[in-house]
Amino acid sequence: MQLNQLPVRRSGWTGPRNAATVLLLGMSQIFFQAKVIPGLLILIAFVIADWRMALLVLLGAASNSVAGVLLRFPPSTVRTGHHGFCGALVGAAAFAALGSGWLGVAATVIGGLLCGPITWLLVKAFSSAPLKALRLPYLTAPFCIVASVMFFATSGHHVSREPVVLNESLTSLFFRSILSNVSQVVLVDSVVVGVLILLALFLSHWKVGLAALLGSVVLSVLAVSTGKDQLLLGHGMLGYSEVLVSIALAAVFLKGTWQPWVMAIAGTLLVGVVRIPIQDWDGVYTWPFVLTTWILLSVGHFIPGIKRS
Repeated sequence: MQLNQLPVRRSGWTGPRNAATVLLLGMSQIFFQAKVIPGLLILIAFVIADWRMALLVLLGAASNSVAGVLLRFPPSTVRTGHHGFCGALVGAAAFAALGSGWLGVAATVIGGLLCGPITWLLVKAFSSAPLKALRLPYLTAPFCIVASVMFFATSGHHVSREPVVLNESLTSLFFRSILSNVSQVVLVDSVVVGVLILLALFLSHWKVGLAALLGSVVLSVLAVSTGKDQLLLGHGMLGYSEVLVSIALAAVFLKGTWQPWVMAIAGTLLVGVVRIPIQDWDGVYTWPFVLTTWILLSVGHFIPGIKRS
């Protein structure tokens, strides 16, 4: 999980013994995990999507980690990928918007570095009264801020991509969406990538995998029952924030028997409401997930029986 820890002054920092491990943990931290094998599977998923995208993802994670070191965040948080996942997502967003040319590379490096000070500002804000008592994590907010600014600042240089045409039945699109909802967390539209990531999450912990599946299925059922756009459904564009919200509430930030799962379902439903004012914007990224999680963690703070892990 993403920790809210202010930078600390230290006489020296020995650095990670294995930079590859730090990068792989940055991959797994996209889904709140700090495990090498799941991180490797997620990286492989990026390679399957496009090897050039995978390179930018690694470059973004490395840049973000360097920023964490330069800003003197606790070395343990850098080593466990807490300062790599936002940069990794920036790399994915840069590839999706700008491609793998020099502009995509520059946006990835600069964006990855900028995630560091933005994380610092968010941690500082959440550590100050009156927000301190709520113990709000920064989540993917640094990525959202950097990627949104990058998206609009480079609007004249976006690459054009041919949309994948899905000539499938509603039933087929429904089942496809369950996996593409998962893959779209990392800005990829692929059933295979969704399978790999879901496998990585179940390997991390069965609760994590089940929570991701719960958020995806609940959203897909809701989308079909309310007549949402079938193509958006099939491409996973409607459910990636729900996947993250469900993992965050059911398997990461709350503890209990049934309470975290109820909150996860509530979060999955609330995401749709939170998305309404911004759904027509370009560059929404995971803002609905971030805002929904902050809202429910804040509300849960005042509900008896809802306990933080």
